[in-house]
Amino acid sequence: MPAVYLYIRVSTDEQAVKGYSQRSQLERLVRYCKSNNLNITETIFEDYSAKTFNRPAWNKLMTKIKSQKNSPCMILFTFWDRFSRNITDAYLMLEKLRKIGVSLQAIDQQIDFSITESKIILAIYLATSEVENDKRSRNVSLGMQ
Repeated sequence: MPAVYLYIRVSTDEQAVKGYSQRSQLERLVRYCKSNNLNITETIFEDYSAKTFNRPAWNKLMTKIKSQKNSPCMILFTFWDRFSRNITDAYLMLEKLRKIGVSLQAIDQQIDFSITESKIILAIYLATSEVENDKRSRNVSLGMQ
């Protein structure tokens, strides 16, 4: 049975505007794990932007996973925008994690990585997250002018 890590990330504006509260994410992830007979190893809470992977809780999780070499591992989150809002960094991280045997899944936007065409859907999810972030940054900049 793989180690299962729940990754819950919010930023203040998302929590207020989109209802991405930590509590809501946790409830959905726990329900998913129960339905799929997955034992939760640890729940990681992050209150940091997903523009980069230079995030405190994410870095601690990566250190922990790397220290458990050759142990199957899974990281679950609710949506792909909880994982990353930078498509380039997301693909690099996905590949890095794949190489060390870590699987990732967004429970509300599931991807079957065994199906080649699923890469198209993943690209849409990741690109949408980045575009939303870019639009938000632009709107903030325009508001400051």
